[in-house]
Amino acid sequence: MLVTVDDGVSLEVLVTGSGPALFLVHGFGGAKEDFSDHLENLSKDYRVVVFDHRGHGESGAPTDEASYSLERLAADILCVADALGEERFILLGHSMGGMVARKVALTFPDRIDALILMDTCHGPIAAVDGDLIEMGAQIALTDGMATLKEILDAGSPLDNPAYERVLKERPGYREFQERKFGSLSAVMWATIVRAIRDQTDDLEAMRLLEMPTLVVVGEVDLPFVSQSRAMADAIPRGQLVVIPDAGHSPQFENGDAWVNALNSFLESVAEAKDSSS
Repeated sequence: MLVTVDDGVSLEVLVTGSGPALFLVHGFGGAKEDFSDHLENLSKDYRVVVFDHRGHGESGAPTDEASYSLERLAADILCVADALGEERFILLGHSMGGMVARKVALTFPDRIDALILMDTCHGPIAAVDGDLIEMGAQIALTDGMATLKEILDAGSPLDNPAYERVLKERPGYREFQERKFGSLSAVMWATIVRAIRDQTDDLEAMRLLEMPTLVVVGEVDLPFVSQSRAMADAIPRGQLVVIPDAGHSPQFENGDAWVNALNSFLESVAEAKDSSS
């Protein structure tokens, strides 16, 4: 289904299951299909919502840079929730989606029943060189995404042995990654990658978050492990789960451990809610 948000951009949304709302928000260059392996499992007890960010997948792709920011992506989450009639919901954000989820939780904590921060950060990513980001943004805008892909294929700071293993072992996974990249807007890529570079560090603000929070990270996703530990320590009701044999996308790289950790957390949230009602 298409949901048109308040600035006129249409987002492709998939809703499955029934129960409390669970939003699964993909990362930079990702797609709603990043969670497809686990929708059947999760939708047994939850109304699971996934959607393509603007400039990604099947959603609209505005051509002006002003239409893209982490704050705008956060607003999109709330617009989708409003369109579906969900006043409160559980929110999972992966990577960039986690940066966006962080902003929603800090700005509108009354909308969030529980928060799941997955392979993400509380501020700028130390492993990513700012000058290289600027170079990539310029290439995307001037030379095009095909040229950018050739450069990125030579090596990314987020590549790791777990990702390489899935590329080799899972049929169609490489083609899936290529399809996702082929859907991306160059304007989106350039604008959002700069926003990720220039984001504020919100660790101190996260000490005020009151909702139960799961911080989950793949053990070989080295750019994010230390920040994940720091977030779990800072958030009063935060807990950390490190997924073994997994990198930046543990839902693919060790899916059983990932969904078990998620279900265990969700069960604890439901039990706490039942005992307080």
